[in-house]
Amino acid sequence: MTTGERRRMGVDERRQQLLGVALELFSHRSPDDVSIDEIAAAAGISRPLVYHYFPGKQSLYEAALARAADELAGRFLEPHEGPLGGRLLRVMGRFFDFVEEHGPGFAALLRGGPAGGSSTANALIDGVRQAAYEQIVAHLGVETPPARLELVVRSWVSLAESTAQLWLDGKRIARAELELQLVHDFAALAAVSAAYDQEMAGIMLRVFAQEPPDGPFGELLARLSVLAPAAPAQRLPQSFR
Repeated sequence: MTTGERRRMGVDERRQQLLGVALELFSHRSPDDVSIDEIAAAAGISRPLVYHYFPGKQSLYEAALARAADELAGRFLEPHEGPLGGRLLRVMGRFFDFVEEHGPGFAALLRGGPAGGSSTANALIDGVRQAAYEQIVAHLGVETPPARLELVVRSWVSLAESTAQLWLDGKRIARAELELQLVHDFAALAAVSAAYDQEMAGIMLRVFAQEPPDGPFGELLARLSVLAPAAPAQRLPQSFR
């Protein structure tokens, strides 16, 4: 963070400096608790000069949020190579990197900013969610997602988001365990949906066929096996025999 240093900057350079300073402050505290005076002091400029570049804290927050939203959306980019479980695990690693880097400001970022958010801020966050959804669907190799697949992917994106917010409150679960659990959550959500829908079943059978036994999805099956001891065949539904 730049502090107490005054030098002449061009318009674009000064705006970028203010955005960087604001993001750093918002990453450590809720935007509601950060004042324009603090932003000005951290940038080494006067309060009126901040207002010269941004009409108010909400506009500054929205501009900083746009930068953070682009960065967060980029964390879901992953080459379409290798088993899906491994791809999702790498995505979760980068996602939680972002969560840790932004700390207490992460919840405020998802909330939409000061005073409960604005339509602009909410639209930016929705854009991140949509980008994440589209990336996951692309990894599944599905051009036109069926209704159940859309529900699964959007539910999982929301689950990852809410899990990260809860995790920040004390970090009582090891981060690596939580990242793996979220990948397992995706497989579980998809598998349950596949049990009800033939099209989903086809998609997930194709995905699971490409998973190695020692991959994240294979590990899930091993973990679940201890919870489901072999049942007599006569007790199983006909479709599972």
